[in-house]
Amino acid sequence: MVVTETEKPNGNTDVVINPIMMDCKIDDDKDEDEKKTTRERSKERKRPVDKDVKVPNWRGAVVKDRSLWVKWSFGSGRWAPQLRFNPIVAPTAVLAVVAFVLWCILDTEDAAKMFASAKLSITKNFCWIYIGSMDCWAIVILAIYFSKYGKTKLGNEDEEPEYPDGSWFAMLFACGVGVGLFFYAVAEPIRHFTLPNRYTADRYKTEDEVAQFAINTTFFHWGFHAWVVYGMVGMLLAFISFRKGLPMTMKSCFYPLIGDRIYGWMGDLVDIMSIMTTLFGVCTSLGLGTLQLNAGLNYIFGVEKDTFTQVMIIWVITAIATISVVTGVGVGVRRLSEVCFGLGMFLMLIVFFMGDSWFIFNLYTQSIGFYFQNMIGLGFHTDAFQLMNLTSVDGESRGRKYEDGEADSPAEWMNQWTIFYWGWWISWSPFVGMFIAKISKGRTIRQFINGTLTAPMIYTFLWLTIFGGSAIRTEKIAALSTAADHSYCCTPNPMALNWNIESDDHWLKNLVKDLNKTDSSYQDLEACVHEMAKVWNSKWKDDQENYDKDNTTLNNFGLFYNVTKNRYKMAISPDRSIVRLSCIEVDDMWFALMYTNGNLGTFLSVVSLFGIVLYFVTSSDSGSLVIDILAANGDQDPPRLQRVFWACLEGATATALLVAGGQQALSALQTASIVTGLPYAIIMSLMAVSLWRGLAMEYGDLNPYGADFKIGIVDPISKWEPSLWCAFLRNLFITPVILYQSLRSRGSSRAASVTVLVVGYFTWGMWILLLILNTLLPGLYAIAWFSYLSFVAIIAAIRADIRNKCQIHGNPVEDFFASLIMYPSVAIQIESAPKKGGLSTLVPMSIKKRKDTPKCTDDHDV
Repeated sequence: MVVTETEKPNGNTDVVINPIMMDCKIDDDKDEDEKKTTRERSKERKRPVDKDVKVPNWRGAVVKDRSLWVKWSFGSGRWAPQLRFNPIVAPTAVLAVVAFVLWCILDTEDAAKMFASAKLSITKNFCWIYIGSMDCWAIVILAIYFSKYGKTKLGNEDEEPEYPDGSWFAMLFACGVGVGLFFYAVAEPIRHFTLPNRYTADRYKTEDEVAQFAINTTFFHWGFHAWVVYGMVGMLLAFISFRKGLPMTMKSCFYPLIGDRIYGWMGDLVDIMSIMTTLFGVCTSLGLGTLQLNAGLNYIFGVEKDTFTQVMIIWVITAIATISVVTGVGVGVRRLSEVCFGLGMFLMLIVFFMGDSWFIFNLYTQSIGFYFQNMIGLGFHTDAFQLMNLTSVDGESRGRKYEDGEADSPAEWMNQWTIFYWGWWISWSPFVGMFIAKISKGRTIRQFINGTLTAPMIYTFLWLTIFGGSAIRTEKIAALSTAADHSYCCTPNPMALNWNIESDDHWLKNLVKDLNKTDSSYQDLEACVHEMAKVWNSKWKDDQENYDKDNTTLNNFGLFYNVTKNRYKMAISPDRSIVRLSCIEVDDMWFALMYTNGNLGTFLSVVSLFGIVLYFVTSSDSGSLVIDILAANGDQDPPRLQRVFWACLEGATATALLVAGGQQALSALQTASIVTGLPYAIIMSLMAVSLWRGLAMEYGDLNPYGADFKIGIVDPISKWEPSLWCAFLRNLFITPVILYQSLRSRGSSRAASVTVLVVGYFTWGMWILLLILNTLLPGLYAIAWFSYLSFVAIIAAIRADIRNKCQIHGNPVEDFFASLIMYPSVAIQIESAPKKGGLSTLVPMSIKKRKDTPKCTDDHDV
């Protein structure tokens, strides 16, 4: 074998072993190595401690970076302009982003409608994928944490963490959630408390029960499940990069599954998608956050809400972020994150001490228990019956049938909340996961999980309890407060409609509708019907019997409205100490809550503005750095010129969308990012398998040098080999023949082989035929897909039989899904199965086959 030295972009030198490729013939020589167990051989392949030697992977050789590079240098020295990037990934991502943004700008309305429709369709048809995959990832993370794999060091065994625990947590927290908690910590509990959902729809739940469910639902959206997404991606990237020496890009996550095949179009596509989702996420957060900052400036200082102000905010944030990303993680990003975290702690503690502290203690303790009690049920809940949008025949008799025809709870709640959050966390996972991985070198997996799941969850719950609990308390106080000249009722705002109305009060809402037909000014009170009913209940119950018979009630209500209309139109007291948060805009809720803290209201609001700006900066600078690393094939220290380019591109994109398309264009881009969460959910499920398999190979529980099929599942579509393409296309039609030949060559009887041939062609043919006839006779598709699954089951059974006899690692689930998705590739595997034992597809083709490859146990050639 040949040993060479390869110079990396950062100046380091890797020792790369390029063994001579050998065929798949089994060496019959016996030696002492063959008698050793897999675990003993794994221990002999431990990493060298010498820091000057690159960490070898489990295959006994350093993984050579086969990515494409473009490198330019304009001078010498530390600050000399340089360019280093992937010539396929970087330009393609830039062009795709520009094209997509132009579409959102030029056809804003259609783009917004299309993505909103796609998101709703995903909720109705694929909600189970989002919900189920999240739970599966959580199980994988917990299994790793409590297993022996938890002690694995993310790096060399003698390496220590680069950053102190405090700085590390501040950076990952600022990057992971950051500014979102400033707004949703107040807005989300209030909206769950007052708007239609499956809790407020239940007339038998008390107001306090609904309040607890509002806090718990917010915990659910920001808690364990959210951080599982970031933790899994970050853990896999840190393990595969710092432990195995692979480049820190998203394509490297699949190396334990497909080996060197990541250095192809599939790996480039994953990186391009990651760049686009990251940039879209950062841009939409920057644009929408700018609107919120403008609202805060207007609320505090009376600054106009206009495009010029918003553009100025974008570029101030972009300028600070650019300076931060140029100075690097150790200086700019780290210090800004520490300042952000400190400001957040300051605000949290001030509100805690200024408010009802004992109430917060009680609520935090109660909510933690309530969360863990309901976490499994919530984690698997898909709103299955609500998504059908079918009204129960006895809904009205139960007091649960509402004017929009829905029963029990609104059909779109899952789409607006849980699926929105799950899609958002998943679409941000490349960005946040990679950043967390970058700053986590030297920690064990168990430490990593504690820092990225346990600690953020505890801190986030405390934040949500203090601000969310205070918000609901403020809402309840305002709802019960009355004065001589006003009551804190909702102004005409769709968000203020009270969902939890008693069944015998529905006539009141109908009354308001009738009034609106004669005088549109009555709509001011539509949201206040419930409160008005409480005050005038005795009088109106007498009139209820006469309603729809004469105009008595209508006339009485008209007189009442003219006398009391001003009492029911105020949401905030003159001194701002009392506020009905459900009656004001979402962007104003945080600042309105700050002003309930007496003389400190203005001061806390100004501090909040600084915190929001800095959190936006930390998201922008870390996003720019991650995008640059992805575009530069995982280079941990990409050129500063490229960092400036990506930071400015984010600002320019947000500006263009805001100026040309307004909030609708930004929302369209945001929805597009969330929609990409569906394919990414599938990708991340493969990452979970890759993580477990990589750790299993690290500890010798899985032998990467064992027998495997000569052709990998993705080889026909990942390699530029016409022979494989032809075989793949051929097997679309003659797979049953391949199965017949395989069975005969392995000694099966002619009758059994012919049976497989006939049944295979019958089920395959019925699948094609019935799908075609379904256009004429709808419903045949059900039989068609049953036929296809039967066809797949036959292929999977034969693959499993070969795998077992040749001692190839795998399981029936993998056999089935491989056959379901890529049956022509499986047919190639069956056709070219090893006669005695084969080189694992996990091992790069440049790696020499080892002598410990097991033999097939049958006596027949395949």
